[in-house]
Amino acid sequence: MKKSKMLLLSVILLLTMAASACGSSSGTEGQPASGQQSEGGQQTSDKKLYIPVISKGFQHQFWQAVKQGAEKAAQELNVEITFEGPESESQVDKQIEMLQAALDKKPDAIAFAALDSQAALSLLEKAKAANIPVVGFDSGVEGDIPVTTAATDNIAASALAADKMAELIGNEGEIAMVVHDQTSRTGVDRRDGFKNRIEQNYPNIKIVDIQYGGGDQLKSTDLAKAIMQAYPNLKGIFGSNEGSAIGVVNAVKEMKKEGQLVVIGYDSGKQQTDAVRSGLMAGAVTQDPIGIGYWAVKAAVQAVNGEQLEKTIDTGFHWYTKDNIDSDEIKPLLYD
Repeated sequence: MKKSKMLLLSVILLLTMAASACGSSSGTEGQPASGQQSEGGQQTSDKKLYIPVISKGFQHQFWQAVKQGAEKAAQELNVEITFEGPESESQVDKQIEMLQAALDKKPDAIAFAALDSQAALSLLEKAKAANIPVVGFDSGVEGDIPVTTAATDNIAASALAADKMAELIGNEGEIAMVVHDQTSRTGVDRRDGFKNRIEQNYPNIKIVDIQYGGGDQLKSTDLAKAIMQAYPNLKGIFGSNEGSAIGVVNAVKEMKKEGQLVVIGYDSGKQQTDAVRSGLMAGAVTQDPIGIGYWAVKAAVQAVNGEQLEKTIDTGFHWYTKDNIDSDEIKPLLYD
């Protein structure tokens, strides 16, 4: 009888220990196991941060280089990103739809290059209210919502382009501008940086026309041709981004004005670098698009972690011509 009772107690003890083991987890009592969420929705350490990166476009080589930098940062920092943008830099509504879709996924932070800051304002205010840090990049976002902006100093860069234009046309004559838009931060800053430097420093140079081509090569070509026809004494044209500058180059070729006009561009995709090497374009400003993409993601991670950030992250710019395009300083910044 005693042996039966002892056997029964042993079985009960074993069953109790097994039940206790099944009910435990790798976390302490009241905390989620690794890879799960707590009741407040806070991610545990092995859950990757999700950061959508929404650019102004996707068709230019510039944006592909920005994407490369963003992906580099994501790999180094072990975060998940998506990178997207509308087919054309004139598609503001399409970009707003992308921003809404990204916010619907409740990201940890968002990197955004606004085509139109005012059009995006209400959605960005929602992000701020939801404690989702917004990092601007390239053209950035107007206002105080972005925690920082990773971008070129576009005012200074386009002012440098104005100085080079003035030098190349002998500090006098008529010039024009083909700008990608007048709603984005880059469009406004590059237009004003170039225009203000000419007006303030070069009284014998007159800007006779400023046209907006949406960064589209074909539209910019047509605009540049119309300017040349309207102003036969034109000495030079500044194209404010990749599409604008290539449009101007194409117009010069179609109008058979090679060697008669000074063309200065901005960015450094393959068509531009080819034009610089051939002499069709006198020179251009190159940014560091890989650096822009890299810092957009890195700053977003820093913001999520509560780190203090400067209001702007200056990613730099350089002037290049056929004389220095293959130098050790310039070559890594070309995205052809």
